[in-house]
Amino acid sequence: MTEKLTEINEKLTIAERTGSLSFGTDAYLLYAYMKRRKNAVGCELGAGSGVISLLAVSADKLKHITAVEVQEGIAAIAAKNVESNGQNGKIDVICRDLRQLDNSYCGVYDTVFTNPPYMRADSGLLNCMDENAASRHELNGTIGDFVACASRILKFGGTFYAVYRPDRAAELIALCHENRLAVKRLTFVHPTSDHVPSILLIEAKKGASDGVCVTPPLIIYFSAANMTNDGYTDDMKYIYEHGDFNDKFR
Repeated sequence: MTEKLTEINEKLTIAERTGSLSFGTDAYLLYAYMKRRKNAVGCELGAGSGVISLLAVSADKLKHITAVEVQEGIAAIAAKNVESNGQNGKIDVICRDLRQLDNSYCGVYDTVFTNPPYMRADSGLLNCMDENAASRHELNGTIGDFVACASRILKFGGTFYAVYRPDRAAELIALCHENRLAVKRLTFVHPTSDHVPSILLIEAKKGASDGVCVTPPLIIYFSAANMTNDGYTDDMKYIYEHGDFNDKFR
C-alpha cells in the first residue's frame, strides 16, 4: 500500500497510508485541549499515525509518551513518523491491544488521551479497508474499554482527555463516572454558530470530586459560506497559532 506525506506544521511532517483515515480537525483540537505538563509522562490510546503524540511532545506538553496502537501496519507507520521527526527519545510506539496491557502499566501515567473510534461495531457501513473500519468502528475495543484502560493506567489525580461524538456524550460521561474519572471540563465544537455541535472535547481527573465546567462553545467558522482556513473564527485561529485553547475555554 502506498503512502503520502502530510505537512502538519513547520516542525512536523508525517507519513499516512494512502486512502486511510487522515489527520483531521478533531485530532488537532484534542492536542490543543490538553494542558501543558512538560515534566509529565503520558499515554495515547489508539495512536494511529502518531500525530497527536508528535504534536504534544514537539510543543513540550508532555515529557514522554507511550503511544499504543493495535493495528500492526499503522503502528509501524507511527514508529516511522516518530523516527523521521527526531522524537525517538520522547515517544515509544507499542503495538498492543489496550485491553491486554499488563499490570506494569497500572498507575504509571500523569496524562492519558485518546481519539477513539466513534461508531459502534454494528452501526453504519463498514469501510472496505480493514484499517479504516477499525479506526472508525469499535472493532478493537468499545469506548468503555478505552475509558476503563485510561483509568487503570492513570496515576491518582491524573488527567484523561478525549475527543468524541456529541450524540454519545451521555455514555462517555457515565463511563467516566463508573471508572472514577470525574469530568472537570466539557467543550462542544460547532462548525458554525448555526450548526449543532459535531465534536465533543472532555477532560476528566482520576479520583477527583464532582464539579464540571461547561465552557463556551467553540465555533470553527464564521459562516457556512466560507468554511475554509480564511473563514476561521478568532478562537480557532488562536488554537492553530498557539496549539492551545485561550483562557475562556479553561
